[in-house]
Amino acid sequence: MAPGSMSGDGRSAGYAVLLVAYGSPRGLDEVEPYLNDVRGGRPTTREIVVELQRRYAAIGGRSPLLERTETQAAALGRALGGPPVYVGMRHWHPYVGDVMARMRGAGQQRVVALPLAPHFSGLSIGAYRRAIEAGRGQLEVAMVPEWFDHPGFLDAVADRVREGLARFEPDRRETVALVFTAHSLPQRILADQDPYPTQLQASVAGVLERVGRTEARLAYQSAGQSPEPWLRPDAADVLRELASAGARDILVCPIGFVSDHLEVLYDVDIELRGVASGLGIRLERTGSLNDHPTFIASLAALVRESARRAGWA
Repeated sequence: MAPGSMSGDGRSAGYAVLLVAYGSPRGLDEVEPYLNDVRGGRPTTREIVVELQRRYAAIGGRSPLLERTETQAAALGRALGGPPVYVGMRHWHPYVGDVMARMRGAGQQRVVALPLAPHFSGLSIGAYRRAIEAGRGQLEVAMVPEWFDHPGFLDAVADRVREGLARFEPDRRETVALVFTAHSLPQRILADQDPYPTQLQASVAGVLERVGRTEARLAYQSAGQSPEPWLRPDAADVLRELASAGARDILVCPIGFVSDHLEVLYDVDIELRGVASGLGIRLERTGSLNDHPTFIASLAALVRESARRAGWA
């Protein structure tokens, strides 16, 4: 499916669907302009550009985020059986605003917008909402703001955790330490009573209940390169704490992410795994949700519910 294209024919649909993700460069030559976009036009130091290019090179030269999101859109289109599903990105091509213009040009009038991030924060979902508002024009938009506690999402994550635990020897699975991770955000969100940390904790609790475990750690990863403090504990620090307490097997579940991209393929699979190796720890990671059938079914349920609430179905 071509970037910004849609899945589904829309013949019987009273609305379309817009999946929104963060965006990522499609090659090393796009890293610098991508960073400038993320930084709101502020120039990026050469040192930061080179470092990010190195990280993308380590995972094959580009992020699979766009392809993974388009695969999710195609699966969602099949699950919905009618509404066309479009893909838009906040910080790179295909931009949300450009895709919404295409939707208007295709005759769409109503849109269910679904950010592919389960946990609400004013700095993440709030920014998606602003991008959607800026690009909507005359489109009627019903937005799904959060879905951290949706049963289908939690069921799919629990399934990935079970699969991850099954990689360990049967007599060691009960002692495998579980570490759930999410993207760190600046600590200033706490002053605004941002629900992000609380929603993450609720998601972890829901998954633990499903897999029959009572203990896990929630840690943050991928903190930005800025002088202000970011949410903690850092995932690498948690690994060190667990190692000092005697843990030798750890399963990391990036619960804040729903597809493969740099924060998973580099920050966990390379960087965090390197920390674990240095500590003498075996680290495994749960598979990303990507187009897990239960996950896609949960997205379809969220879309249908939003359409019903808007009076469109």
